[in-house]
Amino acid sequence: MADALLGAEAAAEEPAEPAATPLLRRALGHKSFVVGALLTALMAAAALLSLVWTPYAVEAIDIPSKLQGPSIAHWLGTDSLGRDIASQLLVGAQNSIMVGLIAVGIGLVLGVSLGCIAAAKRGWVEELLMRASDFAFAFPALLTAIMLTAIYGPGLVMSIVAIGIFNVPVFARITRGAAKAVWTREYITAARAASKGPLAITLDHVLPNIASPLIVQASISFATAILAEAALSYLGLGTQPPQPSWGRMLNEAQTQMFQAPLLAVYPGVAIMLSVLGLNLMGDGLRDLMDPKLARQR
Repeated sequence: MADALLGAEAAAEEPAEPAATPLLRRALGHKSFVVGALLTALMAAAALLSLVWTPYAVEAIDIPSKLQGPSIAHWLGTDSLGRDIASQLLVGAQNSIMVGLIAVGIGLVLGVSLGCIAAAKRGWVEELLMRASDFAFAFPALLTAIMLTAIYGPGLVMSIVAIGIFNVPVFARITRGAAKAVWTREYITAARAASKGPLAITLDHVLPNIASPLIVQASISFATAILAEAALSYLGLGTQPPQPSWGRMLNEAQTQMFQAPLLAVYPGVAIMLSVLGLNLMGDGLRDLMDPKLARQR
């Protein structure tokens, strides 16, 4: 008995391993998550760097230096107006991140709210909200952007609104499905017996238990938003000159494909790596946050 007491005291004196440590260890051992996180961090670093420094001003035009290849003066060369490609890529990352954050934020706030209301109320309220989500889901971000720009004119704001509207039904469906499963649990019945209302139950019990799929979907929707913004800018419906955009850089490069093919390669690679990184990170988060997959690993 004495030995047991001494062992218990020694165990109590040892510092407990933080709960986050096993998750961090599994995250560092998950190759997809690590690669995705590194690529995403690289995009974020480029955007942050462009806030304080770029090799040249993005709007600086130097016609005598147009269509130059990579050099010490211009690391990635210049475009048809003599603008520095590296500077445009760095500042273009700002637009991609801003569009992704705001558009996904719109989808999260509105979609999660609608999904939680549908799961809590059921009946005709659920049916009405889900049918409205289906109606909104029938209009892709590109089509919504075309309609908005026809009314209000092209611009970055219209791109954000269009992509955000498209994200709302996505998050609403995921939230409603996950929340309905939570509402059937015993602890929800106990919370009801304790006179908790639907709002309190949603905030205290439902949202914390459905956070994992929402976080995963947010990372995937972020990648989709970057692609959508690039497509809209390529078509002239998104970011307008002189603000750089990876999609518009692709549009401007298509007329110089035979003279300077690298003009299309640089923004294309930037878009590809950003989307790949976010998708890999989303897949990694899904594996890490799934208890079944966590036990298998």
